[in-house]
Amino acid sequence: MPVPVLLWFRRDLRLADQPALAAALKAGTVLPVYVLDDETAKHRAMGGASRWWLHHSLASLDAALREKGSRLILRRGRSEEALARLADETGADTVHCIRHYEPWWRNAERAVSKRLTLCCHDGNYLLPPGAVTSGAGSPYKIFTPFWRSLRDCLPPAPPRPTPSRIAAPAHWPASDRLEDWALLPTAPDWAAGFCAEWTPGEAGAHKRLRRFRDHAARYDDTRNLPSIEGSSRLSPHLHFGEVSPAQVWHAVADAGGQVEAYLRELGWRDFAQNLICQYPDYAARNGRPAFDAMEWRSGQDAKDDLRAWQQGRTGYPIVDAGMRQLWATGWMHNRVRMIAASFLIKHLLIDWREGERWFWDTLVDADYGSNAVNWQWVSGSGVDSSQWSRVMAPLSQSEKFDAAGYIRAWVPELAKLSDAAIHDPEEAGCRPRDYPAKRINHREARERALAAGRAVR
Repeated sequence: MPVPVLLWFRRDLRLADQPALAAALKAGTVLPVYVLDDETAKHRAMGGASRWWLHHSLASLDAALREKGSRLILRRGRSEEALARLADETGADTVHCIRHYEPWWRNAERAVSKRLTLCCHDGNYLLPPGAVTSGAGSPYKIFTPFWRSLRDCLPPAPPRPTPSRIAAPAHWPASDRLEDWALLPTAPDWAAGFCAEWTPGEAGAHKRLRRFRDHAARYDDTRNLPSIEGSSRLSPHLHFGEVSPAQVWHAVADAGGQVEAYLRELGWRDFAQNLICQYPDYAARNGRPAFDAMEWRSGQDAKDDLRAWQQGRTGYPIVDAGMRQLWATGWMHNRVRMIAASFLIKHLLIDWREGERWFWDTLVDADYGSNAVNWQWVSGSGVDSSQWSRVMAPLSQSEKFDAAGYIRAWVPELAKLSDAAIHDPEEAGCRPRDYPAKRINHREARERALAAGRAVR
Protein backbone atom coordinates (compact mmCIF):
# COMPACT_ATOMS: atom_id res chain seq x y z
CA MET A 1 0.00 0.00 0.00
CA PRO A 2 1.31 3.50 -0.81
CA VAL A 3 2.48 5.50 2.21
CA PRO A 4 0.48 8.75 2.59
CA VAL A 5 2.01 12.15 3.19
CA LEU A 6 0.55 14.44 5.84
CA LEU A 7 -0.85 17.81 4.76
CA TRP A 8 -0.73 20.04 7.85
CA PHE A 9 -3.31 22.82 7.70
CA ARG A 10 -3.09 25.88 9.96
CA ARG A 11 -3.93 29.38 8.69
CA ASP A 12 -4.21 28.19 5.09
CA LEU A 13 -7.67 26.64 5.00
CA ARG A 14 -8.18 26.45 1.24
CA LEU A 15 -7.70 24.08 -1.69
CA ALA A 16 -7.03 26.61 -4.47
CA ASP A 17 -3.58 28.21 -4.69
CA GLN A 18 -2.44 25.85 -1.93
CA PRO A 19 1.25 25.11 -2.59
CA ALA A 20 1.54 22.57 0.24
CA LEU A 21 -1.39 20.62 -1.20
CA ALA A 22 0.09 20.80 -4.71
CA ALA A 23 3.40 19.40 -3.46
CA ALA A 24 1.72 16.70 -1.39
CA LEU A 25 -0.30 15.54 -4.40
CA LYS A 26 2.90 14.95 -6.35
CA ALA A 27 4.01 12.56 -3.62
CA GLY A 28 0.88 10.38 -3.90
CA THR A 29 -1.89 9.87 -1.37
CA VAL A 30 -2.61 12.79 0.95
CA LEU A 31 -3.84 12.78 4.52
CA PRO A 32 -5.08 16.29 5.42
CA VAL A 33 -4.90 17.15 9.13
CA TYR A 34 -5.64 20.13 11.35
CA VAL A 35 -4.18 20.18 14.87
CA LEU A 36 -5.76 22.45 17.47
CA ASP A 37 -2.55 23.38 19.26
CA ASP A 38 -3.25 25.70 22.18
CA GLU A 39 -0.29 24.33 24.13
CA THR A 40 2.40 25.66 21.81
CA ALA A 41 0.65 29.02 21.41
CA LYS A 42 0.18 29.34 25.20
CA HIS A 43 -1.11 32.86 25.95
CA ARG A 44 -1.42 33.45 22.19
CA ALA A 45 -4.00 30.73 21.70
CA MET A 46 -6.84 31.97 19.53
CA GLY A 47 -9.38 34.28 21.11
CA GLY A 48 -13.09 33.63 21.28
CA ALA A 49 -14.06 35.31 18.00
CA SER A 50 -11.32 33.52 16.07
CA ARG A 51 -12.43 30.20 17.50
CA TRP A 52 -15.96 30.81 16.24
CA TRP A 53 -14.55 31.45 12.77
CA LEU A 54 -12.27 28.43 12.95
CA HIS A 55 -15.17 26.07 13.70
CA HIS A 56 -17.07 27.11 10.60
CA SER A 57 -13.99 27.31 8.40
CA LEU A 58 -12.92 23.76 9.32
CA ALA A 59 -16.42 22.48 8.60
CA SER A 60 -16.28 24.19 5.20
CA LEU A 61 -12.81 22.79 4.45
CA ASP A 62 -13.87 19.25 5.34
CA ALA A 63 -16.87 19.52 3.02
CA ALA A 64 -14.63 20.79 0.19
CA LEU A 65 -12.17 17.95 0.75
CA ARG A 66 -14.94 15.36 0.67
CA GLU A 67 -16.05 16.68 -2.71
CA LYS A 68 -12.54 15.84 -3.93
CA GLY A 69 -12.58 12.32 -2.46
CA SER A 70 -10.74 13.21 0.76
CA ARG A 71 -11.55 14.41 4.26
CA LEU A 72 -10.04 16.38 7.16
CA ILE A 73 -8.56 14.62 10.19
CA LEU A 74 -8.82 16.60 13.44
CA ARG A 75 -6.41 16.14 16.32
CA ARG A 76 -5.71 18.19 19.44
CA GLY A 77 -2.50 18.80 21.39
CA ARG A 78 1.07 19.84 20.66
CA SER A 79 1.62 19.81 16.91
CA GLU A 80 4.77 17.70 16.88
CA GLU A 81 3.20 15.06 19.14
CA ALA A 82 -0.11 14.90 17.28
CA LEU A 83 1.59 14.66 13.88
CA ALA A 84 4.08 12.06 15.12
CA ARG A 85 1.24 9.91 16.47
CA LEU A 86 -0.61 10.22 13.19
CA ALA A 87 2.54 9.24 11.30
CA ASP A 88 2.93 6.15 13.50
CA GLU A 89 -0.68 5.16 12.83
CA THR A 90 -0.44 5.56 9.05
CA GLY A 91 3.19 4.93 8.18
CA ALA A 92 3.65 8.47 6.94
CA ASP A 93 7.03 10.12 7.46
CA THR A 94 6.68 13.38 5.52
CA VAL A 95 4.66 16.50 6.33
CA HIS A 96 3.86 19.27 3.86
CA CYS A 97 2.70 22.65 5.13
CA ILE A 98 2.66 26.36 4.33
CA ARG A 99 5.31 28.19 6.34
CA HIS A 100 4.05 30.40 9.17
CA TYR A 101 5.89 33.24 10.86
CA GLU A 102 4.24 33.75 14.25
CA PRO A 103 6.83 32.85 16.92
CA TRP A 104 4.86 29.87 18.25
CA TRP A 105 4.40 28.41 14.77
CA ARG A 106 8.09 28.78 14.06
CA ASN A 107 8.73 26.87 17.29
CA ALA A 108 6.24 24.21 16.23
CA GLU A 109 7.87 23.79 12.82
CA ARG A 110 11.27 23.27 14.44
CA ALA A 111 9.80 20.68 16.80
CA VAL A 112 8.04 18.80 13.97
CA SER A 113 11.20 18.79 11.84
CA LYS A 114 13.05 16.94 14.61
CA ARG A 115 10.62 14.01 14.38
CA LEU A 116 9.45 13.96 10.75
CA THR A 117 10.54 15.19 7.34
CA LEU A 118 8.97 18.63 7.17
CA CYS A 119 8.54 20.35 3.79
CA CYS A 120 7.54 24.01 4.21
CA HIS A 121 6.17 26.06 1.31
CA ASP A 122 5.44 29.78 0.97
CA GLY A 123 1.98 30.97 0.04
CA ASN A 124 0.34 33.13 2.71
CA TYR A 125 1.90 36.45 1.64
CA LEU A 126 2.64 38.33 -1.56
CA LEU A 127 6.32 37.47 -1.02
CA PRO A 128 7.91 35.47 1.79
CA PRO A 129 8.90 37.63 4.76
CA GLY A 130 12.61 38.44 4.44
CA ALA A 131 12.54 38.31 0.64
CA VAL A 132 12.47 42.11 0.33
CA THR A 133 15.52 43.85 1.79
CA SER A 134 17.28 47.19 1.55
CA GLY A 135 20.28 47.83 -0.68
CA ALA A 136 22.47 46.87 2.25
CA GLY A 137 20.65 43.53 2.53
CA SER A 138 18.92 44.33 5.84
CA PRO A 139 15.18 43.96 6.49
CA TYR A 140 13.05 47.08 6.32
CA LYS A 141 11.64 48.68 9.47
CA ILE A 142 9.76 51.51 7.71
CA PHE A 143 6.77 50.77 5.52
CA THR A 144 7.18 53.27 2.67
CA PRO A 145 10.58 52.04 1.41
CA PHE A 146 9.44 48.47 2.08
CA TRP A 147 6.38 49.01 -0.11
CA ARG A 148 8.43 50.56 -2.93
CA SER A 149 10.76 47.55 -2.97
CA LEU A 150 7.91 45.06 -2.67
CA ARG A 151 5.91 46.77 -5.41
CA ASP A 152 8.85 46.42 -7.79
CA CYS A 153 8.69 42.62 -7.31
CA LEU A 154 4.98 42.30 -8.06
CA PRO A 155 2.60 40.98 -9.30
CA PRO A 156 2.84 37.64 -7.50
CA ALA A 157 2.83 34.41 -9.47
CA PRO A 158 -0.56 33.43 -10.91
CA PRO A 159 -2.67 31.39 -8.46
CA ARG A 160 -2.77 27.60 -8.76
CA PRO A 161 -6.17 26.06 -9.57
CA THR A 162 -8.12 23.77 -7.26
CA PRO A 163 -7.13 20.13 -7.87
CA SER A 164 -9.84 18.03 -9.48
CA ARG A 165 -9.18 15.05 -7.20
CA ILE A 166 -7.18 14.35 -4.04
CA ALA A 167 -5.81 10.82 -3.74
CA ALA A 168 -6.94 9.36 -0.41
CA PRO A 169 -5.36 6.66 1.76
CA ALA A 170 -6.93 3.20 1.77
CA HIS A 171 -7.74 3.46 5.48
CA TRP A 172 -8.58 6.62 7.42
CA PRO A 173 -7.25 7.12 10.95
CA ALA A 174 -9.53 8.24 13.76
CA SER A 175 -10.47 11.90 13.97
CA ASP A 176 -11.80 14.13 16.71
CA ARG A 177 -15.33 15.44 16.29
CA LEU A 178 -15.34 19.16 15.57
CA GLU A 179 -18.28 19.65 17.94
CA ASP A 180 -16.26 18.18 20.81
CA TRP A 181 -13.74 21.00 20.56
CA ALA A 182 -16.38 23.45 21.86
CA LEU A 183 -15.13 26.31 19.71
CA LEU A 184 -18.56 27.92 19.59
CA PRO A 185 -19.85 30.01 22.52
CA THR A 186 -22.94 28.67 24.24
CA ALA A 187 -23.51 30.25 27.65
CA PRO A 188 -24.14 32.88 26.53
CA ASP A 189 -23.97 32.71 22.73
CA TRP A 190 -22.34 36.11 22.28
CA ALA A 191 -21.65 35.30 18.61
CA ALA A 192 -25.33 35.08 17.65
CA GLY A 193 -24.95 38.02 15.26
CA PHE A 194 -21.83 36.75 13.51
CA CYS A 195 -23.64 34.48 11.05
CA ALA A 196 -25.54 37.41 9.56
CA GLU A 197 -22.23 39.13 8.79
CA TRP A 198 -19.92 36.31 7.76
CA THR A 199 -19.65 33.10 5.75
CA PRO A 200 -16.36 31.49 6.84
CA GLY A 201 -14.68 29.18 4.37
CA GLU A 202 -13.18 29.27 0.90
CA ALA A 203 -16.51 29.71 -0.89
CA GLY A 204 -17.44 32.62 1.38
CA ALA A 205 -14.06 34.23 0.74
CA HIS A 206 -14.49 34.14 -3.02
CA LYS A 207 -18.02 35.48 -2.79
CA ARG A 208 -16.70 38.40 -0.73
CA LEU A 209 -13.86 38.93 -3.20
CA ARG A 210 -16.23 39.06 -6.18
CA ARG A 211 -18.38 41.60 -4.36
CA PHE A 212 -15.39 43.79 -3.53
CA ARG A 213 -14.02 43.72 -7.08
CA ASP A 214 -17.02 45.76 -8.22
CA HIS A 215 -16.07 48.55 -5.78
CA ALA A 216 -12.27 48.34 -5.74
CA ALA A 217 -11.83 51.23 -8.17
CA ARG A 218 -13.44 53.59 -5.61
CA TYR A 219 -11.59 52.18 -2.61
CA ASP A 220 -9.68 55.34 -1.64
CA ASP A 221 -12.88 57.43 -1.68
CA THR A 222 -14.97 55.06 0.40
CA ARG A 223 -12.64 53.15 2.74
CA ASN A 224 -12.71 55.88 5.42
CA LEU A 225 -16.50 56.27 5.47
CA PRO A 226 -17.89 53.87 8.10
CA SER A 227 -21.49 54.43 6.96
CA ILE A 228 -20.59 53.03 3.52
CA GLU A 229 -19.38 49.50 2.75
CA GLY A 230 -16.12 50.71 1.25
CA SER A 231 -13.65 48.23 2.73
CA SER A 232 -13.12 44.75 1.33
CA ARG A 233 -13.96 42.81 4.52
CA LEU A 234 -11.51 40.20 3.30
CA SER A 235 -9.27 40.42 6.37
CA PRO A 236 -10.63 37.34 8.24
CA HIS A 237 -10.60 35.29 5.04
CA LEU A 238 -6.99 36.32 4.41
CA HIS A 239 -6.02 35.65 8.02
CA PHE A 240 -7.37 32.10 7.94
CA GLY A 241 -5.95 31.54 4.47
CA GLU A 242 -9.31 30.83 2.86
CA VAL A 243 -8.09 32.98 -0.01
CA SER A 244 -4.47 33.75 -0.84
CA PRO A 245 -3.14 37.30 -1.28
CA ALA A 246 -2.08 36.29 -4.79
CA GLN A 247 -5.69 35.39 -5.61
CA VAL A 248 -6.88 38.73 -4.25
CA TRP A 249 -4.20 40.65 -6.11
CA HIS A 250 -4.95 39.06 -9.48
CA ALA A 251 -8.70 39.48 -8.97
CA VAL A 252 -8.62 43.24 -8.33
CA ALA A 253 -5.33 44.63 -9.69
CA ASP A 254 -6.86 45.54 -13.06
CA ALA A 255 -9.93 47.22 -11.54
CA GLY A 256 -8.42 50.62 -12.31
CA GLY A 257 -9.29 53.82 -10.50
CA GLN A 258 -8.05 53.83 -6.92
CA VAL A 259 -7.26 50.12 -6.58
CA GLU A 260 -3.58 50.89 -5.89
CA ALA A 261 -4.62 52.14 -2.44
CA TYR A 262 -6.01 48.67 -1.70
CA LEU A 263 -2.97 46.88 -3.08
CA ARG A 264 -0.91 48.99 -0.68
CA GLU A 265 -3.01 47.57 2.18
CA LEU A 266 -2.07 44.06 1.06
CA GLY A 267 1.53 45.28 1.21
CA TRP A 268 1.00 46.50 4.79
CA ARG A 269 -0.03 42.96 5.71
CA ASP A 270 3.30 41.68 4.35
CA PHE A 271 5.13 44.47 6.20
CA ALA A 272 3.58 43.40 9.52
CA GLN A 273 4.89 39.87 9.05
CA ASN A 274 8.35 41.21 8.26
CA LEU A 275 8.33 43.16 11.52
CA ILE A 276 7.33 40.22 13.72
CA CYS A 277 10.11 38.17 12.14
CA GLN A 278 12.50 40.87 13.38
CA TYR A 279 10.68 41.42 16.69
CA PRO A 280 8.88 38.20 17.71
CA ASP A 281 7.58 39.81 20.92
CA TYR A 282 6.22 42.91 19.16
CA ALA A 283 2.76 42.45 20.69
CA ALA A 284 4.21 42.68 24.20
CA ARG A 285 7.18 45.07 23.96
CA ASN A 286 7.48 48.66 22.76
CA GLY A 287 9.28 49.01 19.45
CA ARG A 288 10.77 52.26 20.80
CA PRO A 289 12.44 51.64 24.16
CA ALA A 290 11.77 55.25 25.25
CA PHE A 291 8.11 54.28 25.67
CA ASP A 292 9.06 51.90 28.47
CA ALA A 293 9.07 55.04 30.65
CA MET A 294 5.49 55.99 29.75
CA GLU A 295 3.38 56.37 32.88
CA TRP A 296 0.18 54.63 31.84
CA ARG A 297 -2.79 55.08 34.13
CA SER A 298 -3.59 52.27 36.53
CA GLY A 299 -5.90 51.77 39.49
CA GLN A 300 -9.67 51.49 39.70
CA ASP A 301 -10.46 54.61 37.66
CA ALA A 302 -8.38 53.33 34.78
CA LYS A 303 -10.02 49.89 35.05
CA ASP A 304 -13.45 51.52 34.92
CA ASP A 305 -12.43 53.53 31.86
CA LEU A 306 -11.11 50.39 30.15
CA ARG A 307 -14.37 48.58 30.83
CA ALA A 308 -16.40 51.50 29.50
CA TRP A 309 -14.29 51.47 26.32
CA GLN A 310 -14.76 47.72 25.89
CA GLN A 311 -18.52 48.05 26.30
CA GLY A 312 -18.91 51.10 24.04
CA ARG A 313 -19.97 53.40 26.89
CA THR A 314 -17.37 56.21 26.66
CA GLY A 315 -19.74 59.05 25.76
CA TYR A 316 -18.01 59.50 22.38
CA PRO A 317 -20.50 58.16 19.79
CA ILE A 318 -18.01 57.18 17.07
CA VAL A 319 -15.89 55.25 19.57
CA ASP A 320 -18.91 53.56 21.13
CA ALA A 321 -20.34 52.61 17.74
CA GLY A 322 -17.08 50.92 16.79
CA MET A 323 -16.76 48.99 20.04
CA ARG A 324 -20.35 47.80 19.83
CA GLN A 325 -19.91 46.76 16.20
CA LEU A 326 -16.87 44.78 17.30
CA TRP A 327 -18.79 42.94 20.01
CA ALA A 328 -21.78 42.22 17.79
CA THR A 329 -19.95 41.15 14.62
CA GLY A 330 -16.33 40.39 15.50
CA TRP A 331 -15.15 43.16 13.20
CA MET A 332 -14.75 46.94 13.18
CA HIS A 333 -14.39 49.43 10.34
CA ASN A 334 -10.72 50.27 9.81
CA ARG A 335 -11.00 54.06 10.25
CA VAL A 336 -12.99 53.51 13.43
CA ARG A 337 -10.37 51.04 14.68
CA MET A 338 -7.81 53.84 14.54
CA ILE A 339 -10.13 56.27 16.30
CA ALA A 340 -11.05 53.76 19.03
CA ALA A 341 -7.42 52.74 19.53
CA SER A 342 -6.22 56.33 19.74
CA PHE A 343 -8.98 57.10 22.24
CA LEU A 344 -7.94 54.28 24.56
CA ILE A 345 -4.26 55.17 24.39
CA LYS A 346 -4.30 58.95 24.38
CA HIS A 347 -7.66 60.08 25.76
CA LEU A 348 -7.74 57.45 28.50
CA LEU A 349 -3.93 57.06 28.76
CA ILE A 350 -4.25 53.27 29.01
CA ASP A 351 -1.45 50.99 27.85
CA TRP A 352 -1.84 50.00 24.19
CA ARG A 353 -1.31 46.35 25.17
CA GLU A 354 -4.71 46.33 26.91
CA GLY A 355 -6.32 47.22 23.60
CA GLU A 356 -4.23 44.74 21.66
CA ARG A 357 -5.34 41.94 23.99
CA TRP A 358 -9.01 42.94 23.70
CA PHE A 359 -8.84 42.97 19.91
CA TRP A 360 -7.02 39.62 19.98
CA ASP A 361 -10.00 38.08 21.76
CA THR A 362 -12.85 39.84 19.95
CA LEU A 363 -11.76 40.21 16.31
CA VAL A 364 -12.50 37.46 13.80
CA ASP A 365 -9.47 38.74 11.86
CA ALA A 366 -7.16 38.85 14.90
CA ASP A 367 -3.75 38.53 13.28
CA TYR A 368 -0.62 38.57 15.46
CA GLY A 369 1.47 40.72 13.13
CA SER A 370 -1.18 43.14 11.92
CA ASN A 371 -2.78 43.60 15.34
CA ALA A 372 0.53 44.35 17.07
CA VAL A 373 1.88 46.59 14.32
CA ASN A 374 -1.35 48.59 14.05
CA TRP A 375 -1.61 49.18 17.80
CA GLN A 376 2.00 50.27 18.02
CA TRP A 377 1.55 52.53 15.00
CA VAL A 378 -1.31 54.36 16.70
CA SER A 379 0.46 54.56 20.06
CA GLY A 380 3.65 55.99 18.59
CA SER A 381 5.67 53.25 20.29
CA GLY A 382 6.39 51.25 17.13
CA VAL A 383 9.54 51.27 15.03
CA ASP A 384 7.34 52.74 12.28
CA SER A 385 4.49 54.67 13.84
CA SER A 386 2.49 57.85 14.09
CA GLN A 387 3.87 60.54 16.40
CA TRP A 388 2.57 60.52 19.96
CA SER A 389 1.57 64.16 19.54
CA ARG A 390 -0.97 63.14 16.91
CA VAL A 391 -4.04 62.88 19.15
CA MET A 392 -7.01 61.97 16.99
CA ALA A 393 -10.09 64.05 17.77
CA PRO A 394 -12.97 61.54 17.70
CA LEU A 395 -15.70 64.16 17.51
CA SER A 396 -14.30 65.98 14.48
CA GLN A 397 -13.26 62.65 12.89
CA SER A 398 -16.83 61.46 13.22
CA GLU A 399 -18.16 64.50 11.42
CA LYS A 400 -15.37 64.58 8.82
CA PHE A 401 -16.02 61.00 7.77
CA ASP A 402 -19.81 61.30 7.82
CA ALA A 403 -20.38 58.67 10.50
CA ALA A 404 -23.94 59.63 11.41
CA GLY A 405 -25.51 56.59 9.76
CA TYR A 406 -22.90 54.32 11.31
CA ILE A 407 -23.62 55.69 14.79
CA ARG A 408 -27.36 55.21 14.33
CA ALA A 409 -26.80 51.58 13.35
CA TRP A 410 -24.75 50.71 16.45
CA VAL A 411 -25.81 53.19 19.13
CA PRO A 412 -29.61 53.02 19.04
CA GLU A 413 -29.95 55.47 21.96
CA LEU A 414 -28.82 58.19 19.54
CA ALA A 415 -30.75 57.06 16.47
CA LYS A 416 -33.27 59.92 16.60
CA LEU A 417 -30.69 62.70 16.81
CA SER A 418 -29.96 64.94 13.85
CA ASP A 419 -26.79 64.68 11.81
CA ALA A 420 -25.59 67.91 13.40
CA ALA A 421 -26.05 66.67 16.98
CA ILE A 422 -25.28 62.97 16.78
CA HIS A 423 -21.49 63.32 16.75
CA ASP A 424 -21.45 65.16 20.09
CA PRO A 425 -24.89 65.05 21.76
CA GLU A 426 -23.50 66.28 25.07
CA GLU A 427 -22.19 69.49 23.52
CA ALA A 428 -25.42 69.87 21.54
CA GLY A 429 -27.41 69.67 24.78
CA CYS A 430 -29.47 66.65 23.70
CA ARG A 431 -27.72 63.68 25.25
CA PRO A 432 -30.35 61.00 26.03
CA ARG A 433 -30.55 59.83 29.63
CA ASP A 434 -29.63 56.28 28.70
CA TYR A 435 -26.44 57.38 26.92
CA PRO A 436 -23.38 58.02 29.15
CA ALA A 437 -21.63 61.34 29.62
CA LYS A 438 -18.09 61.64 28.29
CA ARG A 439 -15.50 59.82 30.37
CA ILE A 440 -13.20 62.82 29.85
CA ASN A 441 -13.35 66.09 27.94
CA HIS A 442 -11.39 66.09 24.69
CA ARG A 443 -9.29 69.16 25.47
CA GLU A 444 -8.40 67.86 28.94
CA ALA A 445 -7.50 64.45 27.50
CA ARG A 446 -5.33 65.97 24.80
CA GLU A 447 -3.38 68.14 27.26
CA ARG A 448 -2.84 65.15 29.56
CA ALA A 449 -1.63 63.00 26.67
CA LEU A 450 0.78 65.63 25.41
CA ALA A 451 2.18 66.10 28.91
CA ALA A 452 2.73 62.34 29.18
CA GLY A 453 4.49 62.36 25.83
CA ARG A 454 6.80 65.19 26.86
CA ALA A 455 7.81 63.20 29.92
CA VAL A 456 8.79 60.25 27.72
CA ARG A 457 10.85 62.39 25.36
